Amino acid sequence: MKRHLIRYKTKPERADENERLIKAVFEELRDKSPEGVRYMTLRSGDGTFVHLVETATDAHADIITGLAAFEAFQNGVRDRCIERPQREEMSVVGSYRMLDR
Repeated sequence: MKRHLIRYKTKPERADENERLIKAVFEELRDKSPEGVRYMTLRSGDGTFVHLVETATDAHADIITGLAAFEAFQNGVRDRCIERPQREEMSVVGSYRMLDR
């Protein structure tokens, strides 16, 4: 199991557009219901977005990035950002009902 945290800050005038593109990714995920991935995105009031991605195996790592909606999200993401995306592999130290199914 791998977990990645991706964090970046959008330009204020582009935050709503970024959110709309992310919502399209979640819609496509719900439609396709792929196994082996879990994904969550949070947005703060200042336009900071945090994505938490969990994949069961290396083979599942390309499921989200292979979605048409994700490709649309990726297109121009750097132009939408003030702070470029930073990606880190993470491990869970503790969780209380947060990531449970």
